[in-house]
Order: sequence, then C-alpha cells, then structure tokens
Amino acid sequence: MSKILYVLDDNKNSNYKYNINEDTIIYHFSINGSSDVEINMVKEGVSLYYYYSNINYDNNSFKIKVTHLASNTHSEIFNHGVNVYNNKLTYFVDGIVIKSSSKCICNQDNQIINMNDGKSTICPNLLIDNYDVDSNHAAYIGSFKEDILFYMMSRGISREKANRLLLNGFLINSDSIDKSKIGKFIDEIKNI
Repeated sequence: MSKILYVLDDNKNSNYKYNINEDTIIYHFSINGSSDVEINMVKEGVSLYYYYSNINYDNNSFKIKVTHLASNTHSEIFNHGVNVYNNKLTYFVDGIVIKSSSKCICNQDNQIINMNDGKSTICPNLLIDNYDVDSNHAAYIGSFKEDILFYMMSRGISREKANRLLLNGFLINSDSIDKSKIGKFIDEIKNI
C-alpha cells in the first residue's frame, strides 16, 4: 500500500522537501503559483509517483529535483501545466542518480498546453552518475491538436466543451484521485 499525499497551492510561492522512505504517490495541484520541490529517495527499494498539475495566469516557474540516494529506487514524475494567457511558464526538472545508487528507474514526462500565445519552457535534466540505471524524459509544449478537437466537434460536442473535457483529462489524469480534496482546482478548470 502506498502513502498518498495531496498538495493544493493557490496563488502562492511554495517550497517543499520530501524524504521518501516508503512507496509514495503525491498529487500536487497549483493555481497560479510557483513551486520549488526537492525529493530525496532515501530508502532502498521505494517508489515515487509524483503528479504535478498547474493552471498558470502570470509568469511562474516550477522547479523539481528528484535525487536517488539509494539503490533500486523508482521515480515517475508527471508535470502537466496549462498556460492560460500570454505569460511565461517554466519547468526546471532534474532527475539525479548518484554513483552509489544502482538499478534505479528515473523517468519524467513534462507537458505544457498554451491556450494563447504564452511563452513556455521546459528544461528536463537527467544527471546520471551510474551506468546501471533506466532513465527517460519527455517534453511537449503546444496546444490541443486540432484534429482531436475536430473529431469531438464532429460528434456534436461544442469547441468550448471539447476544450473543457481535454483540460479535465490533462490536468486530472487519474480516476484514483480523491476529487473532494481538490475541489478548488476543479472549479478553477471551469474558469479557463
């Protein structure tokens, strides 16, 4: 059984530090704020699933550093942001595996959807000092694909409703999320 944490930031700059010594799932939701997150994988054999979703209205940044300090650790980092206006959203994402940590898995998936002409940047870094590691990163900046919107509209869904459905799926990407813990975030999606 994994430990599950929920974090909801609203219009603030926040700093978080986690020492992961048991299997953990973190759902981090942010409304127009910047976050600086440091995660240390400190116990051998533990896993972390970290889901960060943010709605951005101003110039903000998200920094996350995941350091594997023990062997056989597994991190999966998923960052999904929506840049609503013509502003800046920047992700700095570091996955670090030190030399003495072997047989680690260190993955990250980063995506930002620009609703207008925002300036978004993703800086995915994998700093791996051990050869016995499985590590990947991905980065996407863009908008929802027109062919997906067209398909949904061809089924009688308005463009506005299609965008809303895609935003919900993109930002709240798991049926296992306790929606009662993130009601304010769900309401904010409706305002986009």
